[in-house]
Amino acid sequence: MLPATHVEPRKKLLLVDDSQTVLLLHRMMLAHWGYEVRSARDGQEALAKAISERPDLILMDVVMPRMDGLQACRALRACRETMDVPILFVTGCSEPSCVQEAFASGCTDYLARPFDSEMLLARVRQLLGE
Repeated sequence: MLPATHVEPRKKLLLVDDSQTVLLLHRMMLAHWGYEVRSARDGQEALAKAISERPDLILMDVVMPRMDGLQACRALRACRETMDVPILFVTGCSEPSCVQEAFASGCTDYLARPFDSEMLLARVRQLLGE
């Protein structure tokens, strides 16, 4: 008989971006690092998936159609099921006003492109307490 082993469940991440290229690139990196990855193409889809999927971390763009990242972040913070999920904005918007607005909307951290994969991994691990 084999001894019982304890396997930590993989952390679940929700990627939110309207760019298929960004979703594919980030999904490949995060899955390579051992995370379970879900995705959404805009803020409305992100809100629905965050409630149904219960991710451990949300990585979200700011500029998206239908519901942008700032609106989605405020909605996630107002929802009992998602109010405590860390939200990392991963976006091309690096202007100080955009960063201020993001934190005012309730994000946990902010990472402006371009960045390298090690920087993304470090932020993800920090936010997940790993």
